[in-house]
Amino acid sequence: MSISKTRQKLVDVARQLFAKKGIENTTMNDIAVASGKGRRTLYTYFKSKEEVYYAVIESELERLSDKLDEVAAKKIPPQDKVIELIYTHLSMIKETVVRNGNLRAEFFRNIWMVEKMRKHFDEDEIELFRKVYADGKADGEFDIDDVELVADITHYCIKGLEVPYIYGRLGHGLTPETSKPLVAKVVYGALGKSFNK
Repeated sequence: MSISKTRQKLVDVARQLFAKKGIENTTMNDIAVASGKGRRTLYTYFKSKEEVYYAVIESELERLSDKLDEVAAKKIPPQDKVIELIYTHLSMIKETVVRNGNLRAEFFRNIWMVEKMRKHFDEDEIELFRKVYADGKADGEFDIDDVELVADITHYCIKGLEVPYIYGRLGHGLTPETSKPLVAKVVYGALGKSFNK
């Protein structure tokens, strides 16, 4: 097994243990035993459980980032791409939180640490929106004066919707299918694009 595969296996096993038992109730020894690797191997990659936790958060953010990159690469109109990026972000965050069980409490308890870990992800996501908005503006699809500002606002609006979306408090029972036209109308209006769906 290569170095990166060994490290990834340790991170995957740790994520599962953290999700099941919580971070406080998981030891470095638990991770070593569950992964089938010795403590020496684990300590080769990570000095502490906190380092393992950071690696788990980073790995989860990479999954989300990869999914957003897939959407950004699609050959679809820029206005549809914006809506798909928004819903992909929200659904992937929800899936990540649900998938991680007990780890979810740590996400919300250690919000400043998670924010620090998210810095690169946030920057990459803002850059994706900038590109989509710049392309849409260049094609005459969007009437935007300041692409960078609109990308920043979009990112922070989505980020603010994460917790209500995760807990099902957004739209009071609306499904993504019924909410998408409403969200599209708001987004298209902000982009200077009429909504004709």
